[in-house]
Amino acid sequence: MPIAEELGIDLGTVNVLVYVRGRGIVLQEPSVVAQQMDTGEVVAVGEEARAMMGRAPETIIVRRPLRAGVIADYRVTREMLFYFMNRAIGKRFRLLKPKVCVTVPFGATQVERRAVQEAALEAGASQAYRVPEPIAGAIGAGLPIHTPGGHMVIDLGGGASQAAVLSVYGVVTSSAIREGGVHMDDAIISFVRRKYNLMIGQSSAEEAKIRIGAALTLESTLRMEVQGRDQVTGLPRAVEISSDDIVEALEEPLTLFVNMVKSVLEHTPPELASDIIDRGMTMIGGGSLLRNLDQLLTQETGVPVYVADAPMACVAIGAGKAHALLPYLRRTLREL
Repeated sequence: MPIAEELGIDLGTVNVLVYVRGRGIVLQEPSVVAQQMDTGEVVAVGEEARAMMGRAPETIIVRRPLRAGVIADYRVTREMLFYFMNRAIGKRFRLLKPKVCVTVPFGATQVERRAVQEAALEAGASQAYRVPEPIAGAIGAGLPIHTPGGHMVIDLGGGASQAAVLSVYGVVTSSAIREGGVHMDDAIISFVRRKYNLMIGQSSAEEAKIRIGAALTLESTLRMEVQGRDQVTGLPRAVEISSDDIVEALEEPLTLFVNMVKSVLEHTPPELASDIIDRGMTMIGGGSLLRNLDQLLTQETGVPVYVADAPMACVAIGAGKAHALLPYLRRTLREL
């Protein structure tokens, strides 16, 4: 008798990752959907849709159906999930509905959590469980959160950021802000507009963040050219920006991240705080790849910070592995 596939889905504002038990990460695509303006019909999903951002005709709208880590458009999110699950397991998806663990931001409302679960079920899952992102990320990073000791995870995602202290499969204290990598991109767009009188797009800002971005000034300055529309003449123009520009542009969003981490440390019980000082804090999520961000957090908190292996994949891997841990997670989570 065929066995249903077990999937772990990191349903992020910027990217969706799908982990299949026994196969690992099988899919990583942008969480972007293109629709016909008049009918609402979905015409492209994922990488194909992202390629249309800022380039689509007025009859097609390209957008992200999730904001700040939660569902903003239920119907479109359901169709996107159906597409990704079908891509991940192919013909078996039509034969046997998979079991799914899908991640939700810690601190999401009951309505937001339920919407994620129902969207997964309507998209074709036979069973759907909600796993808080910090717990999934810690499992995926290989942290021994089953033990009665303090482990701190900082998850810097595209639409939301979270920090949590974990022990015995549960969250002891946590903090979250609905800001993430997208907010960083917006900060870069605003900075380039103010300093160079140049309007650049979201894709250009994201590319600059990845190629030359940093949280602290680099020993060797990096540079790249960005293209956009001159605010004065209205004509296309290119300027060269540096890593120092990105450091200055990201000062405000990074201050929010630092304050979030400090808030969790301030509310951590003394015994667990001692564990965290000894073990350090683990960063996951795409935002943790920003140069020198671990150094900035260490400098501001006095606690060592480490970036997990494959930080972008940790949450999806942990969601996939959570299937085997559901009996233990039920003891510490009010609802899955």
